Amino acid sequence: PMRCRECREMSEKTDFKTDFVLKKLASLARQARPHQVHSSEEHICVAHMEVKGLFCETEKTLLCGPCSKALELVTHSHRPEECAAEQCRVSDELIKTMEFLWKMTQETQNNLNQETSKTQLLADYVALRKMIIKIQYQRTHLFLHEEEQPHLEAMDREAEEIFQRLRDSEVRMTQHKERMKDMYRELTEMCHKLDVELVTDAILYRTKLVQMQKPQLVNPELTSWRITGLLNMLNNFRVDSPLSMEMVSCYISLTEHLRSVIFGDDPHGAHWELQTAESFAAWGAKAFTSGRHYWEVDVTHSSSWVLGVYTSIIIDSENAFLLFSLKGINGYSRSTNSPPLAQCVQRPRRVGVFLDYDNGTVSFYDVYKAALIYSFLPSSFSSPLRPFLYLYSP
Repeated sequence: PMRCRECREMSEKTDFKTDFVLKKLASLARQARPHQVHSSEEHICVAHMEVKGLFCETEKTLLCGPCSKALELVTHSHRPEECAAEQCRVSDELIKTMEFLWKMTQETQNNLNQETSKTQLLADYVALRKMIIKIQYQRTHLFLHEEEQPHLEAMDREAEEIFQRLRDSEVRMTQHKERMKDMYRELTEMCHKLDVELVTDAILYRTKLVQMQKPQLVNPELTSWRITGLLNMLNNFRVDSPLSMEMVSCYISLTEHLRSVIFGDDPHGAHWELQTAESFAAWGAKAFTSGRHYWEVDVTHSSSWVLGVYTSIIIDSENAFLLFSLKGINGYSRSTNSPPLAQCVQRPRRVGVFLDYDNGTVSFYDVYKAALIYSFLPSSFSSPLRPFLYLYSP
């Protein structure tokens, strides 16, 4: 912006026109000023110790008189320093350069204002977003709380149905047992009958026995309910390859009530049908002494398996937290070792294990259903815990 040279006020007028007569007079006045002698070292030629008073148009540099007469410079156009400076002052190029610099200054100031504004806007936005995030977490907690109640109520209804089925099954089996006892007594008495009657009645009883249906056992299995956001939360603590890549061939021996598990290479010492099976075990590649850790195991193609965490190779209820899935005559059964508790849940195909060392908990999850299988009650861990996996396939 143009300012008055007298009062220094900003001029509202912007379209000034050049007074060429005044411009020429100013130029002549400057040329009439006493000649300025430059005494600084940069204006003294080192070779000839004379003032550099000539401007070389070609090289765009100041020269002294002898230097301008050198063979390589003699053909160049030279002008006195004052003339070159005056020409530079009145040239359009200088004006354009100044206009460009002024424009860039204004743009930089605008950008600076924007950055300053962004700083305040960002501070306001961060404060607002923190409030929104808190509200969202409150909503999430409220939503999960609302989801929890129907989950528990549905489990109560389902459990009551199973309880009723078990009671009905007990009645049927009691009646079936009484009928068997009655038939047994009748057959005992029939042994004293005549031969002809004995043969006829024996055939009749045999037919009646074949037609009599044996009551089937009730499978008290509860539905696994999905917990919203469960896997997203657990995946924040996922660890890669917690188990060693090498699967070691071994046999498992389960003590009574699954209170301890012993591994070895002697198939004759193993319990149930495992001595005829191919079994493999893998131990943790590293031990965990703190923090939260989550990993998953695919057990789709294994008829029986044991997985969890342990502190020593002699695994018992004091130093291991294990989930069992064993195939027996009446199907699959799932249980834990501490306490030896049957798990009335559906057989999972992929199991997630979550170790929260600091809070002393170990939990198992059905990955495909995003549902909880079992969680050990909090305890205090004092020893390093290693992941463990045992697979058995007939």
